[in-house]
Amino acid sequence: MTGGIGCGKTTVARFFAELGAGVVDTDDISRQLTAADGAAMPAIRATFGADFVDASGALVRAKMRQLIFTDPAEKARLEAILHPLIRTQAEAALAQVRAPYALLVVPLLLETRQYLPLVQRVLVVDCPEADQIARTMARSQLSKAEVQSIMCNQLTRSERVHQADDLLVNGGALETLHSAVQKLHLDYLIRASAGHH
Repeated sequence: MTGGIGCGKTTVARFFAELGAGVVDTDDISRQLTAADGAAMPAIRATFGADFVDASGALVRAKMRQLIFTDPAEKARLEAILHPLIRTQAEAALAQVRAPYALLVVPLLLETRQYLPLVQRVLVVDCPEADQIARTMARSQLSKAEVQSIMCNQLTRSERVHQADDLLVNGGALETLHSAVQKLHLDYLIRASAGHH
């Protein structure tokens, strides 16, 4: 599952989990890797210096965000540390799933393409760009310009929708979204039991 920033991926993932799907979220894995004593922290400290590590041993996110926001080379250095670790942990988590099927949540699934070999279908969560901006600003204290900059690094809505096998449009009403998730969940259960991809 993928979707633009602020489209509601976390909410959709929670709905699927409540229905019994196995959910593996690469953002959650990334947060664990950069939490206090996370597996990525020794390499981050060695690469970026102690200024980027707080007293508990966790990543100083705001400082790192500022650094990589303005410097693509630094962003690439961080990704070189995180991406292989995230991939390894995601594959391990998928192997542990005992549910009928697993939902792998990757915000940049279609941009980086490295996870596509692991998945049978691509589910895109979509919403109007104005909603993306408003929701992200409200949630993360980012400015409109910062949110738009993040969106510029993601595929356009039409490109993402074009590559979707399944599409969930998050127009605002949670009940509508929930019933759409339920329909898809049933479809995925049928596919899983039939062994279809």
